[in-house]
Amino acid sequence: MRLWDNDLKGNIPTSFANLTKLSELYLFGNQFTGGDTVLANLTSLSIIDLSLNYFKSSISADLSGLHNLERFSVYNNSFSGPFPLSLLMIPSLVHIDLSQNHFEGPIDFRNTFSLSRLRVLYVGFNNLDGLIPESISKLVNLEYLDVSHNNFGGQVPRSISKVVNLTSVDLSYNKLEGQVPDFVWRSSKLDYVDLSYNSFNCFAKSVEVIDGASLTMLNLGSNSVDGPFPKWICKVKDLYALDLSNNHFNGSIPQCLKYSTYFHTLNLRNNSLSGVLPNLFIKDSQLRSLDVSSNNLVGKLPKSLINCERIEFLNVKGNKIMDTFPFWLGSLPYLKVLMLGSNAFYGPVYNPSAYLGFPSIRIIDISNNNFVGSLPQDYFANWLEMSLVWSGSDIPQFKYMGNVNFSTYDSIDLVYKGVETDFDRIFEGFNAIDFSGNRFSGHIPGSIGLLSELRLLNLSGNAFTGNIPPSLANITNLESLDLSRNNLSGEIPISLGKLSFLSNTNFSYNHLEGLIPQSTQFATQNCSSFLGNLGLYGFREICGESHHVPVPTTSQQPEEPLSESEDQLLNWIAAAIAFGPGMFCGLVIGHIFTS
Repeated sequence: MRLWDNDLKGNIPTSFANLTKLSELYLFGNQFTGGDTVLANLTSLSIIDLSLNYFKSSISADLSGLHNLERFSVYNNSFSGPFPLSLLMIPSLVHIDLSQNHFEGPIDFRNTFSLSRLRVLYVGFNNLDGLIPESISKLVNLEYLDVSHNNFGGQVPRSISKVVNLTSVDLSYNKLEGQVPDFVWRSSKLDYVDLSYNSFNCFAKSVEVIDGASLTMLNLGSNSVDGPFPKWICKVKDLYALDLSNNHFNGSIPQCLKYSTYFHTLNLRNNSLSGVLPNLFIKDSQLRSLDVSSNNLVGKLPKSLINCERIEFLNVKGNKIMDTFPFWLGSLPYLKVLMLGSNAFYGPVYNPSAYLGFPSIRIIDISNNNFVGSLPQDYFANWLEMSLVWSGSDIPQFKYMGNVNFSTYDSIDLVYKGVETDFDRIFEGFNAIDFSGNRFSGHIPGSIGLLSELRLLNLSGNAFTGNIPPSLANITNLESLDLSRNNLSGEIPISLGKLSFLSNTNFSYNHLEGLIPQSTQFATQNCSSFLGNLGLYGFREICGESHHVPVPTTSQQPEEPLSESEDQLLNWIAAAIAFGPGMFCGLVIGHIFTS
């Protein structure tokens, strides 16, 4: 019986109890709330699927009489009560999925049928607790185990190593502790292991990786493991994704990792690793994501990164790397995220003899370094990924940056709307530029207005001069704008008041003057966003009547018309947007030559 994806409500009809010859029952994707007790009478059933409904009761019926049952799936409901142990008495059962419910209490496999054929056990996203029982060894044919997002504690039982057919294990988001279980490196079939978000604190004193280890994904992130980087990982030749982030690993990153040629994702974020980032990246590297942020790495960026032609995400933020700006990374065709902030990079970020590149860049953070110099007016002209608007079929199938196959997502931290913010997942359409905390000078490039899909722009803490470019008003999706602590002069362009998504601005401590734009967006800003600009007036709507309102020395003037050169630049920008990227290159080059 296949009644899935309808709008059926209420209880499963009691008349179903008469369908004693029924072999398959698919009721998933409806709005049933009860009546599951009739299942015990349907002894011919081989498949029961009640997933994606609204069941709220416990599974109190004795299901052990369903001798033909092979698949039992009730994920994404609100079932509660204890784990239904009667399921484990069914010798034919192959697949159990109880995930995303409210089952609670301990779980025990002692009454499991001795010849259990069970291959899949999913009980993630529940409220189960206690220890993972030693009796798990009775599930001798188990291949897929997911007990994530529960409250299991204590150590992982050694008996789990007797479940020799395991290929995928997810124990993440529990309260497990002690030694990382050794079945991780002693299985020839294990492919996927996620132990993240627990309290594991060490490895065994002696780790011997067996010949033929087939592990491709290992996630130990967000535990309490300390000690040197585990070099035994270099012996796992087929490792595709490794996450050791948010632990206490120290010492250097071993050179032997270069022999792990299949790396797609390497996340060592937020440890205490030191030394240099070694030249690990061989020709034709498959690496897509590298995160070594928040460590104590020194030296220079390894030039072997240029071999990572598929890399999309590079994060070295929060180290002590001392190097010049890596213009050479600009040739990487797929690099979307470049995080260099809070290091000791120095020198200019513009070289008239070097093509800036970065054709796919969406997020760039070079904040809190020692970069210097001015930026030409067309500096941002080639970063057209930040101007692309998604619509219809253009929207990516997977909306967040990362390795969706292994459910590992890229993450960053940025000052967003004035607050240091952790982005555990990065929306593919999020675009950000943070050049703050350096020593840039000269005018802010008007070409910034080309990046119409930019969400965050932070140029604070530099020495930019001149007027705020009116072209900022073209960034129609801008949410956060920080130009504070510069030497900017002139008025705040009235046109910025039309940016409907602009929820956080900071113009403080410049030399701005004139009337603050009297728009809804500016009226909701914090008063402190305008401090340190003695020539500004019009604070009443923002700061209230009690605030001192400076009186302008001259009558209010309308916004000055653009100079001929500024007007010409904006005409080029408008033409570029109208005629597309192909015409754009010719227009920019034409403008450069004519000016």
